[in-house]
Amino acid sequence: MGDPVAEYSSRLQQQEQDIHSLTAEIESLKNPQSLGLSSHLDGLREENAKLKYRLNILKRSLQEERSQCSKTMMNINQRLQEIFGEAIREAWPDLENPPLAVTPNQQAKFGDYQCNSAMAMAQMMKSKGLKVNPREIAEKIQQNIPDNELIEKTEIAGPGFINVHLKRSFVSKLLTNLLLNGVQPPPLESKKKVVVDFSSPNIAKEMHVGHLRSTIIGDSMCRLFEFLGYDVLRLNHVGDWGTQFGMLIAHLQDKFPNYLTVSPPIGDLQAFYKESKKRFDEEEDFKKRAYQCVVKLQSKDPAFIKGWNLICDVSRNEFQKVYNCLDIQIIERGESFYQEKMIAVVKEFEAKGLVEMDEGRKIVFAPGQQIPLTVVKSDGGYTYDTSDLAALRQRLFDEKADIIIYVTDSGQSTHFQVVFAAAQMIGWYDPKVTRVEHAGFGVVLGEDKKKFKTRSGDTVRLMDLLDEGLKRSMDKLKEKDRDKVLSTEELTKAQHSVAFGCIKYADLSHNRINDYVFSFDKMLDDRGNTAAYLLYAFTRIRSIARLANIDEVALRKAAETTDVLLQHDKEWKLGKCLMRFPEILQKILDDLLLHTLCDYLYELATTFTEFYDSCYCIEKDRQTAESAACLKTHAASPW
Repeated sequence: MGDPVAEYSSRLQQQEQDIHSLTAEIESLKNPQSLGLSSHLDGLREENAKLKYRLNILKRSLQEERSQCSKTMMNINQRLQEIFGEAIREAWPDLENPPLAVTPNQQAKFGDYQCNSAMAMAQMMKSKGLKVNPREIAEKIQQNIPDNELIEKTEIAGPGFINVHLKRSFVSKLLTNLLLNGVQPPPLESKKKVVVDFSSPNIAKEMHVGHLRSTIIGDSMCRLFEFLGYDVLRLNHVGDWGTQFGMLIAHLQDKFPNYLTVSPPIGDLQAFYKESKKRFDEEEDFKKRAYQCVVKLQSKDPAFIKGWNLICDVSRNEFQKVYNCLDIQIIERGESFYQEKMIAVVKEFEAKGLVEMDEGRKIVFAPGQQIPLTVVKSDGGYTYDTSDLAALRQRLFDEKADIIIYVTDSGQSTHFQVVFAAAQMIGWYDPKVTRVEHAGFGVVLGEDKKKFKTRSGDTVRLMDLLDEGLKRSMDKLKEKDRDKVLSTEELTKAQHSVAFGCIKYADLSHNRINDYVFSFDKMLDDRGNTAAYLLYAFTRIRSIARLANIDEVALRKAAETTDVLLQHDKEWKLGKCLMRFPEILQKILDDLLLHTLCDYLYELATTFTEFYDSCYCIEKDRQTAESAACLKTHAASPW
């Protein structure tokens, strides 16, 4: 069943176009023969009036439903965009795709939100030969704002800014809804399938600091999509295939000849890899045997598959130590998974005449791309280009993904740009329908602003980094005498929460596109935009609940029977800040820049501190205390 408001709006718009055209035709004719048209015009006007009446009833009904506050949180910015979008269409019906800009007001004295469309509309009209003052446009928009449930008043400022003041009573209802139902994401139009490709270490090599960002950012994106209600597939596209496995298996055969019957005690896989690589570079006979092992592996010889699995398992166990520390859930689906699928991909490109020969290689040029993809090497082998095309095709057609996100460093942006262009060229997906995106990120720097390395110049092992974080966090806890008030179990739990929480937050709080400086001192500082500060703020909020001695049942009853008072400026500021959570989520969903959430949480924590310092949270009269307790609980909820 269609949307009745959209249906009536469409019919109404068509009717008004007919009226405009008929009126113009009558004016041009100006003779008695136009009387027949006049009769038709009167009929249209009568039907138009009926449509407007029905449309207004439907709109009022929708407003009443909104005012009842569903269990989900309202996106106030989105609702204001709907209101101002309708006002702009009503004021300027002939303007195609007018700009719509609604943002939170940066200065509270001027209002809560601001519509800045008038200036952009003036520029658009100017390009069409119409010169209209932006302030006049703003006034006309203001005059056409429909009746709604959340705007108290609007004011025009400067060249054409429309300042919006929200109804405190409506925000109070939204806050009550939040307290009663908890933090609920906005409703989804449809439950889409999301695939996130992240972490992606290489088998037989240890995870290093370079994998830190992909792992943390990718997991956080998955958590965002999962919280919003999407069906999420977390994929670990590990490097588990290729020529390096020939030398590893050859070295395994020499060092542990009975590996088929006795599990080899490979304690340090990194050292094992370095030994095999040294032999590969220096011993010609070993090198030839390594290539023979590759052929045997690719032909699925059971003995070589067994050796390959042994090496992969050792790596998986090491990777899992990192994932356990960071609380990462991920499904491994390495390059080996796509080996058979690569043959079909090459055939598909060849069948459509999209493959060119270049010095024995098979290459594919995608439209608008200067660099080709090499789908088959001159020796007949496949490449990363081929496996990434096969992986993308599998995710589109087998997984039926609506959204596919690749979380790798920004250095791979050109590669993915070409892969995506080739996939669109062959018709695998339409970017207007399916979202396929590379979420690139900068590198981790040391405090010397150079690429993060150990003192000896080696890449920093990720487990060493996490262990150092544990040591530093314990030192910090003892410095604050936490070891004197917490049990051994509680202290260990706090140590892990602080260490890994601070490492994650330090990464996420920086714009992922930029490089960032890794500093334990900064991330463990309980001042400024850090996880340590947020943990401190959260603890303070929870302590108020303990001191107030109001149990959950009493608090819920208070929420059901007591209005959340927003009389003090700091109460109003905190209430508005809490209600911005859905629009923050929407922004991150649009641009995948997670530092926006960190900035919001820091703003929420500091806003709460202002509220706490200015308003009674426990004392004074009971109603004020219960109202403040409700606000306090809201402030803790988004975390």
